[in-house]
Amino acid sequence: MNKHDLQKSIDPTATISPQVWKLLRHRIVNNDLPPGHKLSEGEIAKELGVSRQPVREAFIKLAGEGFVMIRPQRSTLVREIDVETVLQLRFVREAVEADIVSTLAEDPDPSLVKDLRAELKRQRSIRKGDPQAFYRADQDFHRILMEAAGKGVAWKYIDEINGQMDRVRVLSYGIFPIEALIEQHADIVEKIAVGNQGGANLAMRNHLNEMLRTLPEIVQQNPEHFENITGLESSKLLPKREKNDD
Repeated sequence: MNKHDLQKSIDPTATISPQVWKLLRHRIVNNDLPPGHKLSEGEIAKELGVSRQPVREAFIKLAGEGFVMIRPQRSTLVREIDVETVLQLRFVREAVEADIVSTLAEDPDPSLVKDLRAELKRQRSIRKGDPQAFYRADQDFHRILMEAAGKGVAWKYIDEINGQMDRVRVLSYGIFPIEALIEQHADIVEKIAVGNQGGANLAMRNHLNEMLRTLPEIVQQNPEHFENITGLESSKLLPKREKNDD
C-alpha cells in the first residue's frame, strides 16, 4: 500500500487513534510488518497524514495486545508470536464456537444454511495465492455463525483478542491447503443443516484445531516469527483430532 492509499484509509471525520491501531494491527497480522520490523512514530504519522499523538496511542494499545515492543527513546519493534498465547486463545475459541454450532444445529434455520452455502461458494471462488482474501472470507464465515446464534458481542471480543492466533493462521495457509479448510467449513454447514448437534460440535473442534496441529511445522519453517517455543511438542494444549463418526 503506497502513501496515498494509506492516507485515504484514514477518515478525518472519525477518531483517528482507533483507525491507526486497526490499520497497523491488520498489517502485522497479515505479515506486511513482520517480527523485528522497526516502527517509527514520526514516519507512520507522516505516511498516514496524521499527528504523532494518535500513532503513539495506537502503539500503546498494540503493545498491550503483545503485537509490538515499545522501547523508550528508541524505535518500536513488531514482536514475535508468543506460542503459549496462541495455544491459550485456541482453547477459548474452540470452547465458544463448538458450543455455537451445536446450538445452531438444534433448530436449523434454512435461511442461515442458505447464507452459509453462499459463503462457501464465495470461498471456492477465491483464486489460489490470495491468502488475505481467504482470511477475510474465513473471518466472515465464523462471524456469521456467531451472529446467527445471537452472540455478536462475543464475536467482537474474540476477534479483538484473537490477533496472535490470526498471525499463525496467515502463516499456515502456505502449509495447509486452503481447499481443505473450505471442505471443513462445508462439513460444519452440512452438520448444522441436518440438525446433527454432536457432529457440528466435533466438526468445529477439528476445524479450529487443524491449524494448530501443523504449528510445530509452521514454527520450524518460520522460526524468526515465534517466541516461547520451548516445550511446544509436549504442550498439553496442543490439540488431538477427535473422531467424528457421524
